[in-house]
Amino acid sequence: MKNQLRIIGGDWKRRQLPFASIDGLRPTPDRVRETLFNWLMWDIQNSNVLDVCAGSGALSFEALSRGAAQVLMIEPDRTQAQFLTDNLQLLKVTSQHAKLKVSTAQQVLPALKEQFDLVFLDPPYSLNLWEQLAALADPLIKANGLIYVEADCDLARLKLPSSWNKIKETQAGAVRAGLFKKAGVL
Repeated sequence: MKNQLRIIGGDWKRRQLPFASIDGLRPTPDRVRETLFNWLMWDIQNSNVLDVCAGSGALSFEALSRGAAQVLMIEPDRTQAQFLTDNLQLLKVTSQHAKLKVSTAQQVLPALKEQFDLVFLDPPYSLNLWEQLAALADPLIKANGLIYVEADCDLARLKLPSSWNKIKETQAGAVRAGLFKKAGVL
């Protein structure tokens, strides 16, 4: 069984992409995605993006559609990873612009050496991985880099790195979303 997500803006606006029906897999709602990418309007072009928990790929495909230079997606579920691979091929995205690591974020993040301008952090809510994944991702984020965090609770309750300063926040139903900026080096 598969579901569909819709790309909201950019080159692939209105494109429908399939994703697997997996327990706990929920794309970022359209309204939240639209708000997020309005916030990122001036920052997404030519950015290097890390999608820590790719899931449906909604955030990654939206970023690529709007001009991100490169996206690295991490997805441990092999069935959903195949959907991501198929969607990248469908959209003719080359490996120069998108890479997929089929593993857990806990395995991939410590091995990465590159730096990212933008990080998407929205793990499956039931796993409560925000603190652990934020700590692993933090060294990979450039000074003044942006971090999108999505949760089902008040973001202030999450133990995120102290160098992450919240600059925007929104809510849609149970979804709480915030945009953070990593403090620059003094």
